[in-house]
Amino acid sequence: TSLYRSRDSIRRAMVTVTKLLWLIVVFASATRTHGFSTTPRGPLIRCKTHPSVGLLSERDDVDSLNSNSPQLERIVTKITADPKQSINFSLLMTLCGAALGPFLDSYHSLFGVLTYNTPLVFPLLGSIGTGPDLLTCVTSLWVPPLFGLAGFLIGWLYILLDTVTSDATQSQLHPTIPKVLVGISYFTFQYWLSGILFAHGVDRTSILAIMSVLAAGGFYLLDGTISGLITSAATAIGGPLIEVGLISSLPDSWAYHYNDPGETGFFPLWIIPVYFLGGPANGNLARGFWDALSEKSDARTFGMQVEMDQVPCSVCNGTRAVKCPNCDDGTYVTYGERVVCKACRGKGLVICRECFSKYDDDPSDIENIRRIMDQIPD
Repeated sequence: TSLYRSRDSIRRAMVTVTKLLWLIVVFASATRTHGFSTTPRGPLIRCKTHPSVGLLSERDDVDSLNSNSPQLERIVTKITADPKQSINFSLLMTLCGAALGPFLDSYHSLFGVLTYNTPLVFPLLGSIGTGPDLLTCVTSLWVPPLFGLAGFLIGWLYILLDTVTSDATQSQLHPTIPKVLVGISYFTFQYWLSGILFAHGVDRTSILAIMSVLAAGGFYLLDGTISGLITSAATAIGGPLIEVGLISSLPDSWAYHYNDPGETGFFPLWIIPVYFLGGPANGNLARGFWDALSEKSDARTFGMQVEMDQVPCSVCNGTRAVKCPNCDDGTYVTYGERVVCKACRGKGLVICRECFSKYDDDPSDIENIRRIMDQIPD
């Protein structure tokens, strides 16, 4: 009875933490509106158009102009601007998660961290019983789709949160191929090391300390963005929550358990920083895929800058953005009420037309211009 009470308490605590995390995300998004409450009803007053502006399409309507959530508009635009890009991105992130997940999971199975009631075992080299353990995969049928879903969710969280946050530098938003590969390798190493330490009898407190240092160092070196922190924290909380549900509800033929249920009664706490590091590994892969799939990726493909004139633009200093001439920091007052500027969609910046032709972009391609502006920090 005391065990069930303990498990119920853990479930309630985890649900509470998850709710708090969600509130933080909502609050972070809400504060990006600069605290303005915009519920205008009056007609729109248009300002004289500057040469830097000219980004509005005919389907833009007044309702979206008067929206009090420019961040939501950015997110919707990010997803719908190029359906082919969004679909291919979703497939790639899902497939990568489904492919890598079983091998990561296998480390914990082979080193005795967890045990499946009915494991799926197949050799990668040699035959079962004779080949090296590290080249034999031990997992379950539901593991690939679960890791595929995780890759999908983490990838989209990174891309969408990058759209509504402004702290990331261009090098963080556009990681190079080596950085992406280092992130995946580092995450794989952490997974492997946690199994090795457990198999050699290292106590769970020491493993927690080591995994936490690796997770913190990996996040600092490989990411360091607000969107990455939110996503990694959500992964570190959501992953164990899902495991609680799986351990509690899977049928016997598919069930598994941790051989050391640890401090929670379900798993040792050191699994949390392992989940956390999955954020930067998947996040940089997602950013790289998004760049590569973009038809016009602001002259970048996986962080590799296209050779162009090295002299920065005299107007925007190479940032590609200038202050919006139609508003004051993304909003302006009309009929006594403050509304979101349609020209810059609440960003306060518009694309620089002085150096536009240097990037070989189509000035009539409104969606591409919006994608470029979404990648530029406020």
